[in-house]
Amino acid sequence: MLRAARYLLARHAHADITLKAVADRAGVSAPLILKYFGNKDALFARVMSFESDADALLDAPLEELGRHMVRHVVEGQTRRGADPVLRIVFAPVQGEQGETLRANFRAQVSERLARRLSGRDAGLRAELAVGTLLGLGVMYGIARGPHLRATPVDDIVDRYAPAVQAQLTP
Repeated sequence: MLRAARYLLARHAHADITLKAVADRAGVSAPLILKYFGNKDALFARVMSFESDADALLDAPLEELGRHMVRHVVEGQTRRGADPVLRIVFAPVQGEQGETLRANFRAQVSERLARRLSGRDAGLRAELAVGTLLGLGVMYGIARGPHLRATPVDDIVDRYAPAVQAQLTP
């Protein structure tokens, strides 16, 4: 249900999306969505939150965080076909829902990561690390780079994690 709502939100204005459209895309009934979320606003509040995604992305000691984050993004693509953090790439440029997604992303992912970092420029380093990860996710999951997708996950982690970790370390 969340995946269906995320898909629709990336392509349509919030006001134009019906529970029926979400239900049809998810292959469930609209009453089932109401049972789980209560109403459309509650469903989309959850869709626009990155809190649980950030929990998983940032769940490692700082000295291992670069490797963990890279592995998380690539395995999200290989196991689930998507990484929920990447939905920021599809945030609408205009409108309230795009601004809500961007604000949530900044607060729940970038700024949360920055609070874990010590030293100067923690905010900048957090944004650079997250930007580096988003680039990997875009190349792997959206552009579907054939060389990248043919490479074992451990090899990608070994090559890419140092670039992310370099931003995390003062």
